[in-house]
Amino acid sequence: MDLQINKKNTIYFIGIGGIGMSGIALIMKNLGYNVLGSDLSKTSKILDQLKKKNIKIIFGHDTKAILKADIVVVSSAILIRNKEYQLAKNKKLIIVKRADMLAHLINLKKNIIISGSHGKTTITSLIAHLLHSNKFQPTIVNGGIINSLNSNASLGKGEWSVVEADESDGSFLKFKSIYSIVSNIDVEHLDYYKSFKNLKKSFEHFLKKTPLLGKNIVCIDDKNIRPLVKKINKKNFLTYGFIDQANLQCKNIKSIKMGMQFDIDVNLPNKKIKIKKISINLLGIHNVLNAVATVAIGLLLNINLKKIRSSLSSFSGVQRRLTIVYEKKGTIIYDDYAHHPTEIKAVLEACRNNFKTKKIIAIFQPHRFSRITSLYKYFIRSFSNANQVLVCPIYSAGEKNKNFSSQKFCKDIISMSKTEVVQIENKNQIENYLKKNLTNNEIVIAMGAGSISNWIRDISSRLKI
Repeated sequence: MDLQINKKNTIYFIGIGGIGMSGIALIMKNLGYNVLGSDLSKTSKILDQLKKKNIKIIFGHDTKAILKADIVVVSSAILIRNKEYQLAKNKKLIIVKRADMLAHLINLKKNIIISGSHGKTTITSLIAHLLHSNKFQPTIVNGGIINSLNSNASLGKGEWSVVEADESDGSFLKFKSIYSIVSNIDVEHLDYYKSFKNLKKSFEHFLKKTPLLGKNIVCIDDKNIRPLVKKINKKNFLTYGFIDQANLQCKNIKSIKMGMQFDIDVNLPNKKIKIKKISINLLGIHNVLNAVATVAIGLLLNINLKKIRSSLSSFSGVQRRLTIVYEKKGTIIYDDYAHHPTEIKAVLEACRNNFKTKKIIAIFQPHRFSRITSLYKYFIRSFSNANQVLVCPIYSAGEKNKNFSSQKFCKDIISMSKTEVVQIENKNQIENYLKKNLTNNEIVIAMGAGSISNWIRDISSRLKI
């Protein structure tokens, strides 16, 4: 999209409180543009961050404040029937999709683009931390708030940018890259792609766009990535994983207290080394893979191994990825973004391996009827590492229920995951349940992509176990 913008323009974001929209808004504000926007939430951490930068936030989408705008930015989450969108359209304002605006901002940089069905926010955060701590001064656009930066976006003076690219609506194809990362490809976003075959084709296109002098960094363990590497048949692939064919093979993985330790065998044409006893303050073998992808970038950028190791060990995490919101005596409550069966299984397995015999309680808020119904048989098998599952009502994100039964869903989890299930009707029931049943020996993980994060943080602030 050919987009001409000058500093006198007013940029208006519909849904500015979204994690992707807020990042672009922050960067544009730091570049000197007049930025404002609307959101359905009155308060949130993200909105507070925007307000600190003197970005005006209008509550609701039924407002004429949009008429002050020269350019309106929308994400794929904004429906055509949205009143502000309709008003902007009727007044013939310039309407730009979020991904087009992001591409406009970053495509003159040297880009490290991170994609994949799972893990991309953590990989983006790890790489951002690596570059930031080694004085690269990168521009960062992430799908989560990086704890060390206390932000999901940063405008850097350096030549590199680190960007999480969203495959959910195909927008990840808009970005130019030097290094492209794909963590995995899983069944997801079929409401947009219509079939898993179409999703895989989109990732194939993404990998083909990387220049020959750049690198495609992919997890070769993934059964859906391996055929693409063979099919594309270019020399610009660098692979990582557990299997012997990986250029960066992780070995000797073990859980340490609240983290992981592992070795990497590096097998590149110009570099064959063994990196011993790397440690990260993240749980789970999925995070070992995320860290190895980060090491690959560090090697490509010729960062000293000692500095790569130091960056990984000092990484303090990203919000909503097993974020501790309560810790007292023997009980820990986590907030996590897991909303797909693969993510749920990975999080619960990581906690089970780390906490061994402790009771694990999963509080799950399903997200979107379309996701639950299309992946139903996988969801009901995802909770086997939990001793108990509290199932909340679906966060619909505007979708309508088409014959989904929460009661049947709970029964099927009991049957297929062999665990106890409690059906929850609202936030108050979660609070009452925890107050009555926690005994200072539980690990509680609240999971989902909807309102569950705000719920569990609010509940945790009032708990006195």
